[in-house]
Amino acid sequence: MTEKQEKKFAPFVPANTSMKEFTVRALLIGLILAVVLGAANAYLGLKAGMTIAATYPAAVIGMAVLRFFKGSILEENFTRTVGSIGESVAAGAIFTLPAFYISGVWSGETFSSISSYLTASLILVTGGTLGVLFVALLRRVMVEDKELPFPESVAAAEIHKTGQSGTGGSKYLFSAMIVGAVVKIAGEFRLFATEWTTFFKSLPATLANGKTLEGGFLAGGPSISPAYLGVGYIIGPRLSALNFSGSVMAWGLMVPILLAVLGDSFVNGLQTNVDKGIDATSLVAWENAANIVWREIVRIIAIGGMLVAACFTLYRMRSSLGTGLKRSVKDLKRAAQGSGENIERTEKDLKSAWILMGICIAAVLTFIITYFIFKTSILVAIVASTVMIVLAFFFAAVSGYLVGIIGSSNNPISGLTLTALVVTALILVACGVKGTAGVAAVLGIAAIVCVAAAVGGEMFQDLKAGHILGGTPWRMQTGDIIGVIISGFVMFGVLIILNQGDINMGIQQGYEGGFGSKNLSAPQAGLMATLSQGIVGGQMAWALIIAGMILGVAFILMGIKSPMLIFVGMYLPFSTVFAIFAGGLIKGILDLYVARRKYNEGRIAVVENTGVLLASGMIAGEALMGLVIAVFAMFDKFFNTMLPVKNPSYLIGLLIVGVIGYFFVSLPLKKANAMKE
Repeated sequence: MTEKQEKKFAPFVPANTSMKEFTVRALLIGLILAVVLGAANAYLGLKAGMTIAATYPAAVIGMAVLRFFKGSILEENFTRTVGSIGESVAAGAIFTLPAFYISGVWSGETFSSISSYLTASLILVTGGTLGVLFVALLRRVMVEDKELPFPESVAAAEIHKTGQSGTGGSKYLFSAMIVGAVVKIAGEFRLFATEWTTFFKSLPATLANGKTLEGGFLAGGPSISPAYLGVGYIIGPRLSALNFSGSVMAWGLMVPILLAVLGDSFVNGLQTNVDKGIDATSLVAWENAANIVWREIVRIIAIGGMLVAACFTLYRMRSSLGTGLKRSVKDLKRAAQGSGENIERTEKDLKSAWILMGICIAAVLTFIITYFIFKTSILVAIVASTVMIVLAFFFAAVSGYLVGIIGSSNNPISGLTLTALVVTALILVACGVKGTAGVAAVLGIAAIVCVAAAVGGEMFQDLKAGHILGGTPWRMQTGDIIGVIISGFVMFGVLIILNQGDINMGIQQGYEGGFGSKNLSAPQAGLMATLSQGIVGGQMAWALIIAGMILGVAFILMGIKSPMLIFVGMYLPFSTVFAIFAGGLIKGILDLYVARRKYNEGRIAVVENTGVLLASGMIAGEALMGLVIAVFAMFDKFFNTMLPVKNPSYLIGLLIVGVIGYFFVSLPLKKANAMKE
C-alpha cells in the first residue's frame, strides 16, 4: 500500500524538468529577506517574547519581487527557503544571547565589543550550520513520512502554486508594512502618547493587630503598537486572553498584595525616589514602588512558572518526543544507506562526506569557544563539545518531527532549549565548572543547541514544501547554509543596536535600559540567565522560583492547556500584553462576522491568509522602523525631542488602534466577498 502511494506522488515540477532555481537573484533576494525578517523577529521577540513564522511573508515577498524579473516557481521556492531561515537564527539568538548580558557575563560595554560580536556570531553560525547538516542527513525519511502532515509546508506550497496566476496578497503585506512604520515613527515624534498609566491609591486599612496597610493599583491602557496588535491577531482571541490573564493576575493581584504588605517602609526606602527627590507620599512614588515590586518579585515568580510550563509542554508531547528520539537514531542509519548511484534531482542532498566534515568542524569550534574564549578546562571543553553534538542532533530531529505534526509556529523551541540548558548545566557542574566561566559555557552550549533546533525545524518545513513543489534539496540546503552564515553575522549586530539604543533611551527617559528592561523584556533569555546562574553560581532566588513552580502546578491541575502564555503575560509589561489582547479581540470580532456570514472553506481561507499578511506586515513595518530608531538612539539622537509637542494625547493613539482594527476586519471580509463562488 505504501509503495503504491509513493508511486502516485508527483512533485508540481517533475524531477526531469530543467528550470532556473539556484540563481544569483534568487539568492540575493532570499538573503535580504533573511536579514530583514530575522531582524524584525528579533525586535518582536525581545519586546513581546514571541516570534512569527517567516515562511508566509518570505513566500509572498519573494513571489512579488521575482514576478518582476519573470522568475520561475523553483526560484520562488528557493528564495522562500533562504528568506525564512533568518527568523530561526533570530529565535535562537534572542532566546539565549541576551542572557549573557542579563546574567552579567557580558556588561554593557563588553556586550557591544568586537570580541563579543565575533563570539556570538560564531555561536549562531555554528548552531545554524549544524542544524542544516543534521537536516540534510534526515531529510528523506522525514519529508516522505506519510504520518507527518507538515500543515504549514502544504500551505506554503499552495501559496506558490496559486501565485502563478498573480502576485497574491503582496499589496496587503507591503501596505501594512508602511502603516506599521508610519505609526511607529509618529509615536516617536510624540504626535500622540504611546502609553498611559495611573496609580489608584486605596484608603488605609487597620488590621485587628493594629497594623495599618496602604497600597493601591497601577492601571493603564494598551501600548499603541501595530506590532503587538498583529501578534494578538495572529495568535487569536483565546491565546491572547490567556496571555492577558497572566498580566491581570500580576497587576491586579500580586502587585497590590505585595504593596499592601510592604507598605510605607518599602516606598520610603526606594533609592529611586531618594535620588530623584520624589515625595514618598506621592502617587509617583507608589507607581515606582509598583514597578519595582513587579520587576524584582513578580517576574521571578513568573520565571519559576515558565520553568514548570516548559516541562509540562514537553510532557504533553512526550509521545511525539519519544517517537522522535527513537526515530532519529534509525533515520541516521537509513540516511547513511540511501546514497544510490542514479538519484533523481528532487532527491539529491548534500554529500555525506561534506556533512560529516561540517559536524566535526562544529565540534572543534565549540571546543574553541568553550576553552579559549570562556576559559574553561580542557575536560570541560571536550565534554561540552560532545554534549553539544548529541543534544543538537536529537533536538534538531525532534524539532523537525514536531514541525511535521504541528507546524513551526507552534514548535516549542524555548522548551527544548530549556531542557538542553538544564542538562548541560548539570553535566558541566559535575565536571567542576563554576563562576562566570561556567555560566558562559552553559549559555554558549544552550545557544548553539537552540539555534540548531530552530533552524532544523524551519529547514524541515521548507524542504517539505520544496518536496511538494519539486525543488532540489541540495540547492536548498546550500542556500540555507549561506543564509545562516549571513544572518549569524548580522543578527548579533541587531541585538547590539537594540540593547545600546534602549540603554541610551533609558538614560534619556529615566529608566534602566538594556535587555530585561520594560522595553526589551527578553523573557526567555531572562529565564535562561536565572537558571544558569542558579545551577552554576548558586544565585537563584529559590523561594520565589519555587512559588512560581507551585503556581504552575496549580494551573496544570486546573486543566489550563497553555500555562506558559499566562506566565509570559505576568513577565511582560501590562501595556504590552494589553495591546496583544486587543489584537486578539479584533481577530475574535472578525471570526464572529465570518461565522455569521457562513462562508465556505475557500472564503474562510482567503480571510485567514489576508489577515495574516496584514498582521505580518504591521509587525515587520514597526520592527524595521524600531531598528532605525535604535540606531539613532545609539548616537544619542532621539526623535521625541525633535518636535515641540509637550503633552501628546493618548486618545489619538486609541483612535489609531480603532482604525487599524477596522481595516483588520474589513479588508479580509472585502476580499472574501469579491471571491467568485
